[in-house]
Amino acid sequence: MEFLTEYGLFLAKVTTVVVAIAMIVSIVVGASQKNKQSGEKGYLEITPLNQQFDDMSEAMLIATMDESLQKAEEKKLHKAKKKQAKLDRKLGKKLSKDLDKNQSKNSAADSSGDVTTKSRVFVLNFNGNISASATSHLREEITAVLTQATAHDEVLVKLESPGGMVHSYGLASSQLDRIRKAQIPLTVCVDKVAASGGYMMACVADKILAAPFAILGSIGVVAQMPNFNKVLKKHDVDYEILTAGKYKRTLTMFGENTTKGRKKFIEELEDVHQLFKAHVSSRRPKVDIDSIATGETWYGSQALEMALVDDVQTSDEYLVSRIKEADVYEVAYVHKKKLHERLGIAAEESADRLLLKWWARLTQDSNKHI
Repeated sequence: MEFLTEYGLFLAKVTTVVVAIAMIVSIVVGASQKNKQSGEKGYLEITPLNQQFDDMSEAMLIATMDESLQKAEEKKLHKAKKKQAKLDRKLGKKLSKDLDKNQSKNSAADSSGDVTTKSRVFVLNFNGNISASATSHLREEITAVLTQATAHDEVLVKLESPGGMVHSYGLASSQLDRIRKAQIPLTVCVDKVAASGGYMMACVADKILAAPFAILGSIGVVAQMPNFNKVLKKHDVDYEILTAGKYKRTLTMFGENTTKGRKKFIEELEDVHQLFKAHVSSRRPKVDIDSIATGETWYGSQALEMALVDDVQTSDEYLVSRIKEADVYEVAYVHKKKLHERLGIAAEESADRLLLKWWARLTQDSNKHI
């Protein structure tokens, strides 16, 4: 009993530290928001990946040649680039004329049909945390891409997330659903993990690709919280919580939890689980939802057998294959932050890492948690 008391007090101290850090972060971020100019917004960074790939290939080619042949090869490549640039300009002018005549973007660029437009692949990156904060940038990137993308193109999302809050990942999934509704092919690549909320996002795609040892699944819902009520009673500390509404609060960290409140809380978890299952079933009709909606996770090759993914390969492998046949652009919405903003975000991330670290220690009996 003494151990439990000390353990509870220790958790209370950790919670106090985290709350204090959060308050400091809120003050810093709040101050930065007040100091921002009203017109200050983020901007798009668009990187053509084909050129990067070509430059890398050329660098390797020249480096592995005999030194006596390197200069000649460089001149040859330079001449080829100039010729290609001239062709691209000519093609661009022709396409502009076609567009002015209201011709389809997917039609031939000339009347003979000898030259056709290449499809485009727009690459987005989503690295998710507990609150899916990357959604704010994802929504801007998708809005930008939808102004240009057509059914002839493709959107590729490189997704990494162990999941987090239900409503946050629900919104992130809805952002990806905008691409599907626009009838633009959507591919999601998972190199490391897309579990729980991460898989909620991934299953929206027309095609899911996963690395052999990527972790996918965890189609379940979990909620945990410590309760310090006995510790407070032992030290003669009263805790009151006032509510209007029968189930405004079902479980609490400091109050005395009831069987009725606990039962209602479990019902709410089950409701969310049913919604999660319906979401996956509607987008991955081939899966046996009762078999996979157990909260378990699977590695990429296993996930393929369970129909959770469509193929096993890394995002790099897929991108290289697409670069050979399409124009590939990486799109990122960037918000240039001032010093005090960066400090605030750094403090927030430190607090987040601290929580995750202790969460991992407290749940070290299993590595399959969201």
